[in-house]
Amino acid sequence: MSIKISKKIKGYSVAKPDDAVALIPAVALEAIEAPRAEVIQMHEKVERPDALVGATYKIKSPLFEHALYVTINDIVLNEGTEYELRRPFEIFINSKNMDHFQWIVALTRIMSAVFRKGGDVTFLVEELKAVFDPRGGYFKAGGVYMPSIVAELGAIIEQHLKMIGLLHDPEMSNEQRKLINEKRAAYETRVAGSKKKSEISLRSGGVSAAADPAADIAADLAGNMGESARRDDDDETSTSESASAFPPGATMCHKCNTNATIMMDGCATCLNCGYSKCG
Repeated sequence: MSIKISKKIKGYSVAKPDDAVALIPAVALEAIEAPRAEVIQMHEKVERPDALVGATYKIKSPLFEHALYVTINDIVLNEGTEYELRRPFEIFINSKNMDHFQWIVALTRIMSAVFRKGGDVTFLVEELKAVFDPRGGYFKAGGVYMPSIVAELGAIIEQHLKMIGLLHDPEMSNEQRKLINEKRAAYETRVAGSKKKSEISLRSGGVSAAADPAADIAADLAGNMGESARRDDDDETSTSESASAFPPGATMCHKCNTNATIMMDGCATCLNCGYSKCG
């Protein structure tokens, strides 16, 4: 079949049969587009589903007569795909104590709005944990110091964000763990030795006091008040020791707010998080 060319020829090329065969699959691949997964990120236009997953945490503070119950609900984005994400969506605080109802409602609404806004919401943890009560803080079970009730709320949000994978604890190396265990063992050995020496000195002092009648009279004049006070101190000491897994006499760490800092080799070292002033 002949084709008449009425326009001016600007160039030409010789087509081979192999080129025509190879051109057909390329055109077919271009026509078939691979399906792309639509990844949904958290933003303020995401509608709330009928059901959310969440967790409830209890705050028992000596500053409040009744406990606080903090509920954080999460939304699951891209469920069933490899891009599945779990992000906080809303927060509620419930309690029998109505003295602080106004600021609790205001705080939860602001935090829920931040959650639904999307982006990095982990900054709330540091902001809340930095709030201090002018009346003073308190110690939780285990010797963890909380400067305020708002700071404990920040600690609960941190715990929840770690559970859903938004935050991660910095892991200590094996060398650091080994060093901490060695320091703890050496500290406990030194404390046990000092206690043994004090017991020996008390026994020797008791024998000499028994031999001296004047010492017996002075001991009787001391009365039972001193003994009861000493017993109360011993009970408080034993209670605090049993509540914490760290050696007695440990001071509070400024990084993790836990009574786990001991002085070894002239350097303050935390047995909980590994923080040391000496680096």
